[in-house]
Amino acid sequence: MTRYIGAVDLGTTSNRFIIFDQEGRIIGSAQKEHRQLFPRPGWVEHDPLEIWENTQGVIREALQRTGLKAEDLEAVGVTNQRETTVVWERKTGLPVCNALVWQDTRTDGICRDLAEEGGQDRFRDKTGLPLATYFSGPKIKWILDQVPEARKKAEQGDLLFGNIDTWFIWNLTGLHLTDVTNASRTQLMNLNTLDWDDEILKILDIPRAMMPRIRSSSEVYGTAEGVLKGVPVAGDLGDQQAALFGQTCFLPGEAKNTYGTGCFLLLNTGERPIRSRSGLLTTVAYRMGGGKAVYALEGSVAIAGALVQWLRDNLGLISSSAEVETLARSVEDNGGIYFVPAFSGLFAPYWRSDARGVIAGLTRFVHKGHLARAVLEATAFQTREVLEAMEKDSGVRLQALKVDGGMVFNELLMQFQADLLRVPVVRPKVNETTALGAAYAAGLAVGYWKDLEELRRNWVKDREWIPQMDEAKRERLYAGWKKAVTRTFAWEE
Repeated sequence: MTRYIGAVDLGTTSNRFIIFDQEGRIIGSAQKEHRQLFPRPGWVEHDPLEIWENTQGVIREALQRTGLKAEDLEAVGVTNQRETTVVWERKTGLPVCNALVWQDTRTDGICRDLAEEGGQDRFRDKTGLPLATYFSGPKIKWILDQVPEARKKAEQGDLLFGNIDTWFIWNLTGLHLTDVTNASRTQLMNLNTLDWDDEILKILDIPRAMMPRIRSSSEVYGTAEGVLKGVPVAGDLGDQQAALFGQTCFLPGEAKNTYGTGCFLLLNTGERPIRSRSGLLTTVAYRMGGGKAVYALEGSVAIAGALVQWLRDNLGLISSSAEVETLARSVEDNGGIYFVPAFSGLFAPYWRSDARGVIAGLTRFVHKGHLARAVLEATAFQTREVLEAMEKDSGVRLQALKVDGGMVFNELLMQFQADLLRVPVVRPKVNETTALGAAYAAGLAVGYWKDLEELRRNWVKDREWIPQMDEAKRERLYAGWKKAVTRTFAWEE
């Protein structure tokens, strides 16, 4: 009987369940969006109970569409939006408040207070991360400080913390765990020991009893109940590390960029963590079973595809995200405007939480076509900034960039990206590399796939874009972008 691997992809805007075969091909899938909650400026929340209900629903739907049952799955892997923080009651399973999403900036004051002693890089040597609202640690502290009775319950051992992977796995299996990739995004894990750092927990006043057990990215954690009853849960990676794994970037120097809600460029640096001097993050790429951890440098762009959604939902200039390319192609260039989408501050390489979005260079000549083009170009410009920082830190000159995510079917964007980077941009045949990476991790753990080399053989190129723009134009455009970025600084005091 043919067997398959399932992958649960718990994204920022939607949850999906995808079923893969031995060749890494998609057999079936289902997807459902969840609400984005904005109770105050800078606050971004999700309802954890909605995520759990929706995820059960898409699992049932995908199995029904394919005519499969849970017993047809060899194992299931999990991948998730990272840093998004859930705190819930151990006994009831109820969250004490909505999840604080990675884009949420309410912990800015906490981060500033922490930086008063040791600066923004106070914890970087241990965690590889600067102090920023992005990460889970300050979010946990905010919940414990601000939600009535939360700190008291946490100190009594009655509350549990988890990112979305932990929340889902706990509901599915009753086990309280995470993997090294997700743990490395909390700002609470020591990159050298791969364990929670007691000193940082003490500084943030977070009880260790709240924290999940840290496991590898590929091992059998336990067996699912409910909708996936009997299926081994055997893989867990944060979404960007899962995409790196799904793109089979297993060697130092190999890199991928995911164009989703945000934009995330990861470079495999091997078995030693490289501490960035250029505003990048040092993170765990993956750890297979009892093997050594593999590390990566990461550059994170907060707003990429979300800017297209903003153009659609807030301005109404397009009725679907796909229309942005048609509108952008209605003009020859950006008309001299630049859109810097610092809605939640700027991430790599600036880490400026005081920045806010700007549209620079406006004249009466500019119309909606120019705005659409500037929206797309913003993602490519930010990617170049991250790649330059990455090459400076690693000493590696990228030869090609593997890409994935929803925006890679925008051919205008992909060509502009290749032009800006001066390297080929390559899209794989299977674009769902995030879910595929989680499936690969689970499949390796149960012997469904033999080794990394077998996974490499599954990777097939679909499309490649070659640089075409002349150097003078490329550098003139980039200089305009750099100038526009400076206009976003110090907007929030």
